[in-house]
Amino acid sequence: MCVKVINMKAVVQRVLRANLKVDGKTVSEINRGLVVFLGVSRTDGTAEAEYFIKKLPLLRIFEDENGKTNRSIIDVGGEILLVSQFTLFADSSHGNRPSFTQAGDPEKAKELYLYVGKGLERSVPVKYGVFGADMKIEQVNDGPFTVIMEK
Repeated sequence: MCVKVINMKAVVQRVLRANLKVDGKTVSEINRGLVVFLGVSRTDGTAEAEYFIKKLPLLRIFEDENGKTNRSIIDVGGEILLVSQFTLFADSSHGNRPSFTQAGDPEKAKELYLYVGKGLERSVPVKYGVFGADMKIEQVNDGPFTVIMEK
């Protein structure tokens, strides 16, 4: 029997701007850049986090002067809004209510989420969501251009 190991995931959306509110108050906002919804699984560690720290700043999904996606967030001087998203591990294969058993333990997930954010800050400005909070996010997608990444 083959057991699928599920690791860290990210949904990356190119945006013109985005803001995140908690209890009606703006907590974070960015202009041109990426909204990154990051899901940490129960089997993740720093190796998976390092993959995203290295890959996200160099991901060439911004257009150059010829309309080709040849520029990274570093090249365009963009920002990242990093949002923890355990629901990326929803398993709806049985019944109608998703199971989240593959999602990481909240304490460990928060630690790795912050680890990724601090690592990204070495290359690009990062704004954060509020881990575990009921967040309201408004974003103006650019394209739209969405990439799903897994490690």
